[in-house]
Formats: sequence, structure tokens, C-alpha cells
Amino acid sequence: MSVQQAKRYARSLLFALLCNLGFDAYAAELQVSLVNPPPSGQLIFQIYTNADAFGDFRDPVVQQTESVTADNRYVVADVPSGPIAVLVYYDENGNGRLDKNFIGIPRERLALSNGYRPKGPPSFERALIVAAEGQLTTLELELYQVLGERGRWGLGVGVIGQSSPYIDSSESVYQAIPAVTYVGERLQWFGPALRFGIVGSGRARLAIDASYRVSAYEEDDSPILAGLGDRNGTVMAGLGAQFELGNGFELGVNYQHDLLNEFGGGLASANFRRSFQIGVARLTPQLTANWLSSDLANYEFGVPLAQATASRPTYLPGSSSSVGIGVSTLFEMTEDWRLLFNLSAERLGSELRDSPLVDEDYVIKGFLGATYTF
Repeated sequence: MSVQQAKRYARSLLFALLCNLGFDAYAAELQVSLVNPPPSGQLIFQIYTNADAFGDFRDPVVQQTESVTADNRYVVADVPSGPIAVLVYYDENGNGRLDKNFIGIPRERLALSNGYRPKGPPSFERALIVAAEGQLTTLELELYQVLGERGRWGLGVGVIGQSSPYIDSSESVYQAIPAVTYVGERLQWFGPALRFGIVGSGRARLAIDASYRVSAYEEDDSPILAGLGDRNGTVMAGLGAQFELGNGFELGVNYQHDLLNEFGGGLASANFRRSFQIGVARLTPQLTANWLSSDLANYEFGVPLAQATASRPTYLPGSSSSVGIGVSTLFEMTEDWRLLFNLSAERLGSELRDSPLVDEDYVIKGFLGATYTF
């Protein structure tokens, strides 16, 4: 009897014992074969029953490691009966975990139940199969490289915008933009934001971040703004770090500076978030804290001495802080079409709320786009 046969025999005995003892929550078995098995090495089989865990490929309810065999048949015992999703991956370096790139995309070849090949965070619903209690479920899967050789592109259209906090201004700022997305080994580009990984691929990662900051106002938006000149949009760029805290929670910190020198200042932020999978939609609520440099705060909320009037006194708020709450959504309409949505509310700091230009405490910001991924 070979080692693999001995392992399978022992699992079968354990499976029968558990069933006899009444542990019928684990009353199914899987037999998996691969269309394109690797010539040698380790395969890792994972079973999921939780959509959130499956969306991050973490905390499977069953994990089993097998050496590649000549007969290309692998039995996974103690599988929960009912709805499950199956992940198989080729552990190329033998470290016992699914290696991911800087952005969190798997590097190693994998296969999912139902032949599902997501082009974003995986949906449990699309990979779902039903394991019948007391029966053997047979699967034939094909390993594939998630990002291929050149990454994945998406093309579409989108709109970015924010509300106006200025007195008597009903003008919200909207701007249509191409909704271009790209996910590669180090580069991630979603609409108005871009990230390039510098170092790290595990629980801590450092990247170059860039994003587009929409224009704050045009001087004809409101009488209170007349004569101040337009406050144009700009490109912000800097460094960002991301930390995985466990159980799906993440912490991000970054600093971005005005590349086009519209105001010459910068913005630092920290955000705390967690993603949830609901059907084919992935929701990510987050809390954010921001710090605005004096140059940025004065540019968007200040009144220079030269533009002061009797009803609009000189005011320079200096550096300020703000807090916000928001949610982003990635909706997988099909395996190729995705809808991207982000909405947040930012409460302005007291220095900004005290500006003679302002009569709103909050700014609402959002992005909506639809992309085709190929």
C-alpha cells in the first residue's frame, strides 16, 4: 500500500467513524481530478462555506494537501454537506499557502468549482456546488493563471463628482472620465486612482499611489466665490502602505502631494475597512481620517487678503483634519462585465467649517463606472 493510499484509507475510516458518532455536518466526500495536472509537486484543496472568506481565499473549513499522483484523482474527506465552493491550487514553492502579488491577486495556478474564472474578487454564488450528504461528489477542474501573462484590462465609462459646501452654491462638481481598469503583478488602476507596488506581498505592502482630485469650485458657482478665481482639479501622488489585520480587516495609510502645483500642498489619510461578499456584489465599508496641509486648506477654503470684501473677510484656515465614512461596491454582472461604485461623506474640520465661504459641514463624494474586463 502506497503512502497516498494509506492516507485515503485512514481518512475513510475517520469519515465512517464520525458519521457513526453523529457528526453528520461533515458527511460528504469529493473526488477531484485535474484536466491539466502539474508534473510533480503539491496540490492544496480548500473547501469554503462562507462567502466573505471565499472572497479573500482565507479561513477555509477544510484544507488538504496532496502530492501530485499518476492517477490524477484526489479524494477530499470530511466535506460539509450542502452548498460549498472548492479551490484547488498548485503550491509551486511548497510553502503551504496561496502566494499573492502586491495587490492580493493569486500568483499560483488555481481552479475553482463550476469552472468559474473571476476577473475580480471571487463570488461564492458563482462557484457554488452542492455536496450531497453521504455521497461522493466528482469534480473535474482546470488550473489557470489568474492574471495570465500580461494582467487584465477593463474599459468602460464613468463619472466622478462631489457636492459643494460653499454658501448659496447648488453646483455639484461632476466630471465624466474613461473608466479604465488594469490589474497586474504590481500595478492596479481603477478609474481615477492608480497604485504601483514597491515592496511587500504578504500582510504589509508599500506602494506609489496617485489619484485625481476634482476641482473644488469655479468662481461663478456662487456670489460668495466671485473674484476668487477657479479652484482647479489636480493630480495627487505619493506613498501608501496597506496592512492586513486578520479576519478580512485592512488598514491603509498614505500621503499624496499636488503634482501639478495648483496649490502646492498635500493630503494624508488613514482608512480602516473590511469587505463583505453579498451574492455577486462585494461591499467594502470604510472609515477615513484625513489631514489637509495649510496650502491645500487655504486654497479650497481660504480668502486671501487681496480678494477680501466687506462680506467676505480675510480667512486662512491653515492645516486641518476631517473624518469620513464610505462604501465601495464591485458588482460582477457577468464574469466579464463589472459595475464599480464608491460613495463617501466627509465631515469638514472646524477650521474649514469656520470659513466665510462655507455653509455645509459635509462633502459627499462619489464615483460610478461600468467596465468590460478582458
